[in-house]
This record gives sequence, C-alpha cells and structure tokens, in this order.
Amino acid sequence: MMDRGPGLVLKRSSRKKATARNYDEDLMDEVIEKHLGGVSKKKSKTAKDLEKETEIEAMIALSVGFPIDALLEEEIKARVVKNLGGKEQNDYIVVRNHILARWRGNVRMWLSKGQIKETVSHEYEHLISAAYDFLLYNGYINFGVSPTFTTQVSEEGSEGSEGSVIIIGAGLAGLAAARQLLSFGFKVIVLEGRNRPGGRVFTQKMGQEGKFAAVDLGGSVITGIHANPLGVLARQLSIPLHKVRDNCPLYKPDGTLIGKDIDAKVEFIFNKLLDKVTELRKIMGGLANNISLGTVLEKLRQLYAVARSEDERLLLDWHVANLEYANAGCVSNLSAAHWDQDDPYEMGGDHCFLAGGNWRLIKALCEGVPIFYGQIVDTIRYGCEGVEVIAGGQVFQADMVLCTVPLGVLKRKHIRFEPELPKRKLAAIDRLGFGLLNKVAMVFPHVFWGEDLDTFGCLREHCHQRGEFFLFYGYHTVSGGAVLIALVAGEAAEAFERTDPTTLLHRVLGVLRGIFSPKGIDVPNPIQSICTRWGSDPFSYGSYSHVRVGSTGNDYDILAESVWNRLFFAGEATTKQYPATMHGAFLSGLREASSIFQATRGRSNNSKKYMPRNLRLDILADLFRQPDMEFGNLSFVFDSLVDDEKSLGVMRITFRGKGESSNEEELADDCEDPSLQPLLLYTIVSGKQAHELLLTIGEDESRLPYLVKDFGLKLMGPSALFSIGHSLIASVAGARRGRGRNRLVAGQPQLQSQPQSPPQLQLLLQPQPLLQPQPQTQLQPQPQREPQLQPQLQLLLQPQPLLQLQQQPHPPPQLQLQQPPQPPPQLQLQQQPQPLPQLWLQQQLHPPPQLQLQHQPQSPPQLQLQHQPQSPPQLQLQLQQQSHLQPPPPPQPQLNCNCNPSPNHIYNHNQT
Repeated sequence: MMDRGPGLVLKRSSRKKATARNYDEDLMDEVIEKHLGGVSKKKSKTAKDLEKETEIEAMIALSVGFPIDALLEEEIKARVVKNLGGKEQNDYIVVRNHILARWRGNVRMWLSKGQIKETVSHEYEHLISAAYDFLLYNGYINFGVSPTFTTQVSEEGSEGSEGSVIIIGAGLAGLAAARQLLSFGFKVIVLEGRNRPGGRVFTQKMGQEGKFAAVDLGGSVITGIHANPLGVLARQLSIPLHKVRDNCPLYKPDGTLIGKDIDAKVEFIFNKLLDKVTELRKIMGGLANNISLGTVLEKLRQLYAVARSEDERLLLDWHVANLEYANAGCVSNLSAAHWDQDDPYEMGGDHCFLAGGNWRLIKALCEGVPIFYGQIVDTIRYGCEGVEVIAGGQVFQADMVLCTVPLGVLKRKHIRFEPELPKRKLAAIDRLGFGLLNKVAMVFPHVFWGEDLDTFGCLREHCHQRGEFFLFYGYHTVSGGAVLIALVAGEAAEAFERTDPTTLLHRVLGVLRGIFSPKGIDVPNPIQSICTRWGSDPFSYGSYSHVRVGSTGNDYDILAESVWNRLFFAGEATTKQYPATMHGAFLSGLREASSIFQATRGRSNNSKKYMPRNLRLDILADLFRQPDMEFGNLSFVFDSLVDDEKSLGVMRITFRGKGESSNEEELADDCEDPSLQPLLLYTIVSGKQAHELLLTIGEDESRLPYLVKDFGLKLMGPSALFSIGHSLIASVAGARRGRGRNRLVAGQPQLQSQPQSPPQLQLLLQPQPLLQPQPQTQLQPQPQREPQLQPQLQLLLQPQPLLQLQQQPHPPPQLQLQQPPQPPPQLQLQQQPQPLPQLWLQQQLHPPPQLQLQHQPQSPPQLQLQHQPQSPPQLQLQLQQQSHLQPPPPPQPQLNCNCNPSPNHIYNHNQT
C-alpha cells in the first residue's frame, strides 16, 4: 500500500506526452453541476433533458464501479428490488445512479433522503429508500471527512444497529471503518501499536529550521483520480492535487539520455511480451498457476530473440524493475497466471500527489475517533457472544473486532487468534505474497534536476541491481522543499535492508552525479536524508501485497472473509479489486463497516428471546426491598427454601454520592430523575461468604478488597447477573412468593457454609485516591450534560490477571447492561483542551489494581461488566454516561522528525 506505480506507469509501460497542468479536483463539481442543472425537479424537465441527464448519471455510476444496466452482486443480496430483470430493476438503477451523481456533485454536504425526494417522483419512494440505504451503508455516499458530517448521526434507519467494535490498526482501513461505524451509531475504539496513526502512510518532516518539507515515506501517489475515494477526501478538505506529469526521461549509468526511438521500441516489446504471457496462460490453463512471471518472460524473450543489444537489455530490465515496483515483488515470485488479476478494476484518470503530503488525509480521518496508541495486540479471542482483545496486559472487550494489520504481520503470526483462524484463511495468508519497496528521501538546497520534471529514471548495469534507484520522484511541487526520492524495488529492495545507510547514500549520490555532472550540473550534498526500512518494521514487515506463485486473486477474498460474524478483516491485502493501493485500503474499511452493520442487524433481528431490560430491573428491585441480610451498603437475598450453608444468593452493593440518603423510599421520592439514582452492582455469593463479610472489621471500603483477595468476586450489572444467575434469581423470587420474610441485619445470626464454587467474579477497588499520578484507575461520573449526538463506547480494560477460571469449550459470552435515560446518554471520546472528569484505566502491578469511585447525583454512571469463564478474572468495567472518556492524549498525526515509521535512518549533512 505504498506507491502503486510512479504515476506514469503501473504494471505496463504507457508513458504519454508531457503536460504541465495541475489537476483541479473541483472542476468535477462544476462539470457535474452544469450537467445536472442544480437541484430542479426531474419531473419539470423535458424527456430529452431527462434522457441526457440519465446518461450522464449512468456514466458517473460506472466510474464508481456500478454496471450501467445491471445490479451489483451486493445489491442482489440486499434485495433492493423484489423482481430481477424487470421494470422495477430498471427504475431502481436510474434512481441509484441519480443518488450517486447528486452526492458526487457536492461531496462536502450530507445528502439526505429528503433531498432526493425533492428531485424524484413520489411514486418511486420505495426505490429511493432501497437505493439510498444501500449506498449509505455500503460507503458509496456520505463518507469522508467533511466538517458538515460531524453533526450527522444514523438518522437514516440504523435502529438496532448499535454495538461495540474494537478496530486494530489506525491506518487508512481502520480509520475509514471507524468513522463509518461511528456515523452508524456504533461504539468504537481503535488500538494502534505505533505512536502515530497512518500505518504505512507516513509523512515525514524533513529539512532545516524555518524551511521544512513534507515527504511521504510510505504511500504517496493517488493512483487514478476518477472515482477514487481519496480524491473525494481531498475535495472535502479543499486540498489541491498535483498531476504527476508523464514526461519521464531515462538515462544510462554514464548520464547519456536514452533516445526516444529505442525507448519506444523496447516499451512496445515489453508490452508485447506481457500480451504473450496472457495468451500462453490461456493455453496452459491451470498449469500456469505454478509458474512465475519471470520464468515466462525470460523464455519468451529468448524465443522471440528480442532485446539483444546492450541498451535494449538495460531498457528491458528497467521496465521489469518498474513492474516489480508496482507489485512489491520480484518477477521470480509473481504468478504468471494471476499477477495482473486486478487490472480490470484500476482507477481511471490522472495519478496525483497531494499537496503537503498524505498526512493531511490521515489527520482529518482521526478527528473524533478514539485512538489508543502504543497498544500492541498479541491475542484476539472471539466467539458467538463477543470478542476479547489483549494488548500488553490490558483486555478490551466488545461485540466485534476488525483486524486491519498488514499481511506481513499476519504471516509472522505475531497475533494469536483463539480459536485458531479457519484453515482456508491461514492457507490464503501463506499463499499471498508480501513484498518490499524502499526509498531514499533527500532534501537538497535547491532543485537541480529541473522544475518541469516529476519523474526520471536511471538504467542499471547489472540485472540483480535493476531495481536500485531505478526511478526518482521530484516532490518539489507539493512538499515545500527541494525533495527528491529514489525508489528501490525487487531484489534490490531486499538487499537494501541489509546495507549500511551511509553506503546507500553514497550510491544514490553517485547515480545522480553520473546523470547530471556530464551536463555541467552540480549535485550538492543533501541537507537531510532518510533510508526507509519497511521490511524491518515490526508493524508491517513489508510494503504491500501481490499474487505470488500458487496464489490467485480469490485469496484476497478469503482473507476478507469474516469469522462467525465477530472477527472481521480489512486492509489492502483484503481487496481483490484494489490491492496494494491506498484507496484499496480505504475502501476495504468502508466495506467492513457495512459488513459489521449488516451482521449486527441480523443478530438484532434474531435476538428477541431475551427478557426485557425493565422487567429484569423490576425483579431485582422487588427482591431487595426486603433483603435477607443487610449491613452498610451491602444487601443479600437467598433462597429461603434451601436451609443449607452452601446455598447461593445474590449480593447487591450500593454506591452513593457524599451526603446522599440511604433510605430507598426517600430516594424513590426525591430522585425522580434517573440520573440521580445510586449505582447498583451485583454478584453471586454463598451464605458462608456473606457471614465472613459481616465479620470483617471496618467499613464497606475494607470489605470490598476482601471480596477480591479472598473470594475472587467481580461485580456486574443486572444484564450480566441475569445471564449467569437467571435460575438462582428465579429460585429466590419463587421462594419469596407466599412466604413471610425475616430480615437479618448486622449482629444477627448468619449462615455459615462453604461456598460451592460460585462464578468467579472480582472488583478491584481502593478506599482512597492513590498518591501516584499514574498508573491508577479512577471512575468519576461527569456532571450531566446536554445529550449529544455522538456514538457510544464500550471499553473494558484488564489491569492484570489474578485467578484462572475453569475453561469452557466456547469463547466467553459477553453480557452487557445498559440503562440509558431519555434521551440515551452518550459517551464521547475526544481530546479536550480543558481537564474534564474522565475514566483512566491503566495497568498497575504493585499494589494490586484499585478503583476510586466518586459519584455525583447529576450523572448516572452505567456500568457494564462481562463474565469471562475462559480467561482470568479481571477488572471489566464499561461506563456509559453523559461524559467524556478521554484516552491518553494521542499525538497529532503531523510531521515529526523524531517519529519514523520503521527502523529508518536519518542523516543531517553539513553543507560544503
């Protein structure tokens, strides 16, 4: 997902005549607006106008990837029309294309159904809803970073879609998915192993004080601007794009310019050889799957006796190096049968640089997204009831997890999946290739290579060196400085990683001086240089994917498959149509956001069997009106029909703010506002444990650590309690009916029995604030705020494991309790300029993790705890309230000289 072609060539050579114009993406706005004629209603136009408009809209839809006269497979699965192939389908296609064209005409504004209804007849209202919902939830409209989108929430039919999602990786795929899911109403957090966002897209600040330049060390070229979602982002942010000019002169090692005639001849030969490869693999059929592209090309070159002169051989090697650059792999590893399987899907239009670097897109995508940096994930557990992600001793739990780590990380198996991934997915990971592209980025005092050149190439003498410094990018038009980048591809990129950076710098300067010195042009020493090391980067182990010998494009689809509708995958290596590209990564994030939405909707439609939440609360309230035993803030109810010290019961602990009344009747009278009610948590205990708690000396604060150290108990909300203790609650409630109750208070005889291994639960608490600023665990309710239309978050952290629980054959169920007042409380994750009450959850080894609870009656904290029978007991708190959950302040995704994407080497040079 670095550069996919130098802007003038991709896999084949097709250099065109030079042009000096810049690409103005806003011209598309004017053209579309001119053809569409504003927002006047279609029914007021003539038949000829409508026909012309429909044709234009069909072409716009075609550029986005929709067929002119058919439905996508995804549309058919979504049942957007009742009957295929008839008038309804044709009408739907016209409406769909109209919606696409309307939004593409102004990507800065949120397009609503109401706006579409203003331009389409009411008789097609059902088609408007079908087309709009499909386009919205599949990421074709209303995506991106426009400031106007921040006030939009899922008002377009996302009821029942709420869920919690953990996204691993803050690259383009992860950020695209996060923003989309947040707009759908999901609760999302992003875990990023690096100390910055962007992944393999990284812009480095280079140069000297007062005159810095922005240099893309990873993905840099927007390959094909037509329908490219990154072009949409640039339009939304009003960032200018610079078209990569097609003029790319090639030089011999001695600086001699390659003549146009021989250049065009060898380029024609190379493309003809690739055509012959296509013909040959059709004849060979499946036999071609196990043959490399390099083997076939060399055999064909010998067979047709082409490129026999020295200059022709060097030129042919240059084109092979360029192909290896486009695929991040040596031709000896590329599949002769499937290396170009994505050619039919390539984006059309110019290739462009983004002014100021691609970090501007990353920065905008990070806005409003809760990202936790430095979280290196080592384990992902998934099951029918939810997921658990372990990163550096902390545990995060949610409904679903989206893994966007690069294919290189999956190949190294640095993340453990429990249970193991399906064999077919593991096989696809093993078959697909993941190669290298490295760069030497240099900032010079001035532009010596020519202001009118964006690219130029150099032929290498030896075949094994053909990819070393074979192509140079001039970034002086967009970076703000005299920046030149040398590319290293193929076999040379692998040797590059093992070579001393000083040696590499001398080599590349030797190549440049060999080209320009014969012309009388002095090549100065660079002010600063950087050598990338993407193959050594532990967060990528390479650059981007390719179809290796033995693999096919179907392996991309297999890698993209979800597991149990809980574990999802995104990234450039999960898209068959757009692999190895930045826009492919972005589109895969939108795709998986849609998949998660559909999976959640399916579960919500099939999960009507649970007891209503209000009914659960009523049952518990009835039971604890007359508890069997009560002291301090602890209350207990037991099954009165079982006269045995081993019998289990339910304990409730009540957390109140300072000065609050303990009289529940007074609370009921005075606290009509649910936000003023106390926090109630529960656990399952035996009579023996209840008696030992009673005998514990001290107040409630002394008893709570006793729960953890001696009993291993964990507090939970009503939802979790009913899930694991439904039968117990039913027994207690049944015994209450028709029988009198004796209320026990502190000092009266208690049950004494040994517990029968109740479910292991724990709560880590502290009686007073810790003196150390970090690490600590604080739970502080936020004063009530106006409801805000932002997604909620469910976050669970584990400071450290304590006890091992009994293993179950299936992953642990996730049980959640939500008690939203009206309107529902929202949880916002965002950076705050002023200190706010917040929830910090961090690992603490000594003393044992503790919890500080401070309750204010104006904000009803809602706690969600989940039972984990398959993992050690842990602190699992999910807070939902009208407050801000503020992760550790993330670094701005900005240019930073001291933050490198990999073990790169930076050199500052003194001018001579």
